[in-house]
Amino acid sequence: MLARINRRSLLKSAAAGALALAVSFAAVAPSFAADKITVGALRFTSHAPSFVAYERGYFVEEGLDVEFKFFQAAQPMAVAIASGDVDFGVTAISGGLINIADKGAIKVIGGALSEEQGIDGQMILVSRKAYDEGVKTPADLKGRSFGITQSGSSFHYMAHKIADKEGFARSEISLKPLQKVGAIIGALKSGQIDAWTIVPHIAKPLAGGEEVEAIGMVADYIPNYQVTTVFTSTENATEKPELTKRFLAAFAKGAADFNAALVDKSAGDEAAEDMVKLIHKYVYTDRPYEKAAPSIRNGAMRINEGAALNLTSVKDQLDWFKSEGLVSESVTVEKLVDASFVKTY
Repeated sequence: MLARINRRSLLKSAAAGALALAVSFAAVAPSFAADKITVGALRFTSHAPSFVAYERGYFVEEGLDVEFKFFQAAQPMAVAIASGDVDFGVTAISGGLINIADKGAIKVIGGALSEEQGIDGQMILVSRKAYDEGVKTPADLKGRSFGITQSGSSFHYMAHKIADKEGFARSEISLKPLQKVGAIIGALKSGQIDAWTIVPHIAKPLAGGEEVEAIGMVADYIPNYQVTTVFTSTENATEKPELTKRFLAAFAKGAADFNAALVDKSAGDEAAEDMVKLIHKYVYTDRPYEKAAPSIRNGAMRINEGAALNLTSVKDQLDWFKSEGLVSESVTVEKLVDASFVKTY
């Protein structure tokens, strides 16, 4: 009986000691709660790295609790970053983004989608009406209407680069601002506008129908075009550099998975299928998987490894914005870009 009592007392004493130690440790241990961030995105295949990083736990591994906020165009996302409603965004460089950067509110911190020779990229499309009227090549766009979301958008830039290379005045493409991608698609299919450029996951299904024809590739007019960039507030870049690095690390892991599965196709058929299913949670959600899958696969363009940034392309875009009077002549690449986070080339 004595041995039993002593053993019981010993166990109780040990348990009490362990509890006291745990309480003491909890009192002094640091908090490891995840940092909550909001990530801006469009429902495009080109935004897949963020979706992959979320679904596969790469953000969690970096101590980030992510919520997505979805947009219809690039410029509103830039405004949301500047206001603090969104922490990180991935989208094309726009006039609005540059003007906000000029005020010191936001910074480009990395690269995302890129045009690359040998990989299907953005396509130049025309309506059936325009095609039947003789618009068979990009050179025939002289005097024709061209859909854009708004002045200073990437669509505006691409239209003018086509005009430049084909040798006619930029003013000879009639730009039609329609605010949203859906509105441009409707106008193109109905013949209300003559032409448009867009990423392949949207372009290929359109060109496969009866209302739209493909007449060229953007890569032939803007080689190695840095189509989209990663950006954040200047406050995050300067005052929260570790948070910014963790976001980029998770994003880069997502990009690597995406490239291996759907661009290089080095991960195998099963990995490709898994990737398409993952992306379908965010892209073409209104379509059944069987109909969405081909479009998602068609949209697989290169995402820069490690979120590296093509500064040459960024400089070209900035020069174009200046030439059109859309941004101040005093804006520099250094004011737009914080090159400390990723490799640049």
